Amino acid sequence: MDIINVIDKLEALVDTSRRVPTTRARLVDADKVMELVEQLRLVVPQDIRSAQEVIEKKDNILNQAQIDARRTRNEAEEEYSARVDQNEIVLAARKISEQTVSEAERKAGRMTEQAELEARTCRADADAYVAQTLRNLENELTRILSSVRKGLETLGATVHA
Repeated sequence: MDIINVIDKLEALVDTSRRVPTTRARLVDADKVMELVEQLRLVVPQDIRSAQEVIEKKDNILNQAQIDARRTRNEAEEEYSARVDQNEIVLAARKISEQTVSEAERKAGRMTEQAELEARTCRADADAYVAQTLRNLENELTRILSSVRKGLETLGATVHA
């Protein structure tokens, strides 16, 4: 279950609750409201865990890029060592080795930048989503609480009359 489903249930609870005559107030079951609030408390950490999984994937991509860069560099160094026998071959191997290392470092840098950008974007999106959901919940709960208070005031006025 996700946050939106719980909010939909909360909205349905309010929509199906009885109206207080001659007012916009509604009588809602406080136990059901509290049950939905508890569900929200359980669901929000799930969304945060999803964001953490994205961050872990980013870290795995970064680690793999570093491993690939090291492997490429080692391969280039081994190739360089194998060609040390002749001067022309040594020069060619050195050039190839440097190009390979340079390309591997550029590739690793691009992969790292891309992974970090995706992680920042995902983290920002997750934070924005959670913040907006909590604001929506706060607004809905404020509205429900206002309705409950109006209902209680109306009942209080009726009881004292």
